[in-house]
Amino acid sequence: VALDVTEPFALAEVFLMISATNERQAQAIGDAIEDELLKQKIKARFREGRQTGRWILLDFGDLIVHVMHEQEREFYSLERLWSDCPVVPTA
Repeated sequence: VALDVTEPFALAEVFLMISATNERQAQAIGDAIEDELLKQKIKARFREGRQTGRWILLDFGDLIVHVMHEQEREFYSLERLWSDCPVVPTA
């Protein structure tokens, strides 16, 4: 799910939250996102969590990507924390 966090969170415009069924899948998703954005000359400013693969955070400035193992996503429930934010349509 992608959320427009422009109002409550001035540091970014969109949070993109993606679930993965295991650590290897989370790492692969994170790597694929970085690779695709790098092709467009967009480089991550910050990344965290790739080694463990449970919750990978990729900061691209206006876009913050959270690739989370299903258990972490359910436990932290970021969508609930940002429930007032509009959902951004994704393809």
